[in-house]
Amino acid sequence: MSHRVAGVTVPLPSIRSARDWGIGEIGDLAACAEWLGDIGFRVVQLLPVYELARGENSPYGARTAFGLDPIFLSVADLEDWRGGDSAAALGADAEGERQRLRALPEVDFGAVRDLKNRALDAAFELFYAEHWVPGSERRRALEAFIASEQAWEDDLALYVAIREEQRDHGWQSWPDALRYRDPAALDLARARLSKRILRHQYEQWQLAKQWGKARTAIEARGMKLMGDLPFVVGSESADVWAHPELFQPGRSLGAPPDDFTPEGQDWGLPPYNWEALEATDFAWLRARVRHASRLYHAFRVDHLVGYFRQYVRKPANARPALAPGERPNPALFGEFDPRGEPRQAAHGRRMLQMMRESAGGAEVIAEDLGVIPDFVRDAMRALKLPGYKVLLWERNHDQRLRNPAAFDALSVATWSTHDTQPIGAWWDDLAPKERDELLARTGLGRSATHEQLDAALFELLLRAGSDLALVLITELLGEKKRINTPGTVGLHNWTYRMPMPLDSLRDSGAVVARSALFSRLLRSSGRA
Repeated sequence: MSHRVAGVTVPLPSIRSARDWGIGEIGDLAACAEWLGDIGFRVVQLLPVYELARGENSPYGARTAFGLDPIFLSVADLEDWRGGDSAAALGADAEGERQRLRALPEVDFGAVRDLKNRALDAAFELFYAEHWVPGSERRRALEAFIASEQAWEDDLALYVAIREEQRDHGWQSWPDALRYRDPAALDLARARLSKRILRHQYEQWQLAKQWGKARTAIEARGMKLMGDLPFVVGSESADVWAHPELFQPGRSLGAPPDDFTPEGQDWGLPPYNWEALEATDFAWLRARVRHASRLYHAFRVDHLVGYFRQYVRKPANARPALAPGERPNPALFGEFDPRGEPRQAAHGRRMLQMMRESAGGAEVIAEDLGVIPDFVRDAMRALKLPGYKVLLWERNHDQRLRNPAAFDALSVATWSTHDTQPIGAWWDDLAPKERDELLARTGLGRSATHEQLDAALFELLLRAGSDLALVLITELLGEKKRINTPGTVGLHNWTYRMPMPLDSLRDSGAVVARSALFSRLLRSSGRA
């Protein structure tokens, strides 16, 4: 960021509004930005919003690197939603189901998707009947969108249509002719599924229009929209199906063994084929970055170190079994790609330069948390890319907490991320020695009240030297709930919803009090 500002990390599904269908929607973004802007924040950071398959809740498990998820469409803003007429087409239970989903404490992705699909079917059928005719102005507008996004939407729409036909099974279980993209089989599928393909294109067209309107409204308030660019897509994605040569299907990304995970981590994601990507001058990756720059004013590059060296795990039958207490040998479980630090440093620097070139006017922010080699940070400094500073993880050589005021301006300061506890809950789990150290940094003693501690912790964050400071939405609202707990699977992950609709926040005494606290801290720290 060009000057000192603060932002709030809020997953789009988490936003509540008076008109939602059980999940945050694109049409809620402007109102959310208005509320945050009135407090004094200037950045709204979202987690990935790319299209998920049925049964997937994690925003990092998308089936596309480009298409937005139709679950985020604001039904009331659809050009072909006719209110009562369209609602009648959904069945008598539709309004009751919508109210049930709105009242749930968490997002029920499956039920929301089912209900919205019924609404989108009704809207699309109306469009198809009234406007998919020769000479229609709206038909020409959709055709223009299809032509402009052809590079990714052709494959994605075909993939989604075939997957629906295959009972939502991933492409690796399809008949061989479709799995391996036999041209004749694909032509037959395009003809057979032409209307389903058009429906997907219609959805993406409406998503693009609603997103553009929301981004313009956020800009008009002098605020910025920040997004998140996942490192890679899933193996069952449209991109791996359409471009298998750019990945290493059958292999898996992860992390090398250590004392905590003797066999390393397996993320179940396909590694990149760097040689094949380089042969195209990284065209697919450049297209991803350009697309992100159209969505956001700035975006976080997830797992930055992976662009320098990705850890590729060996197949299960080629990995040894460890004896109890045996120290792991990383080379037996996988290898870094590319090999050797000189090649890794050169490769990563080229990747970051490519991102800077492709991002246009959007700002690139590096997620550089975890074990990061020095050559990664050297490249970031050379290219002036800001990285992350989680205050509790920032330590001097003597392992004492660093003073956040000394952080480089070219950085992002935060107490927590979507993968950690908010600081209020984290504090409860700190050892007494860690609490004392943090209290000393805030200038408080053990007798400090909860309110004093709360204000002092966020004052410490907002007075950091970093140009951008980020607060989790749960922290802003004074909650201790987590958004995600890595290494666990269940409905407790990614389903967090704000406790009340945006419309009610200004009437809640507790929220008004916390908003006033943050307004004061933002002003005193020079970030308002």
